[in-house]
Amino acid sequence: MSKNIIHFMDQEFEKLIGKTAGQFRKGILELCILSIISEEESYSSDIIKRLEDAKLIVVEGTVYPLLARLRNEGLVAYHWQESELGPPRKYYQITDRGSRFLALLLESWGALSSSVAQITKNSTNHE
Repeated sequence: MSKNIIHFMDQEFEKLIGKTAGQFRKGILELCILSIISEEESYSSDIIKRLEDAKLIVVEGTVYPLLARLRNEGLVAYHWQESELGPPRKYYQITDRGSRFLALLLESWGALSSSVAQITKNSTNHE
């Protein structure tokens, strides 16, 4: 194969990998956000920072609608807290319902993770 074709294929694979990895991240954001909030009440910017630090790069436009949906489903609640750095901030905390839901999500994630590990354990990197 010519170098141009190989380069083109590499670019196509990068696009596919990026798309698939993005779908993986979207699928587990709810679990991660609930986990973060379950540790301590959290300000949305702190949630985003934790996700970025874990390489689950997200944009604010993804997190805010998800937080609103979690609130509408009764899984999280929030309260306003005065800030010395500017306007009041909205802090999220997990509800009892959210804690129960998180426990079920973690159980489901554990089973799924175990199944995927079992299936992929003998996979090799083909070049």
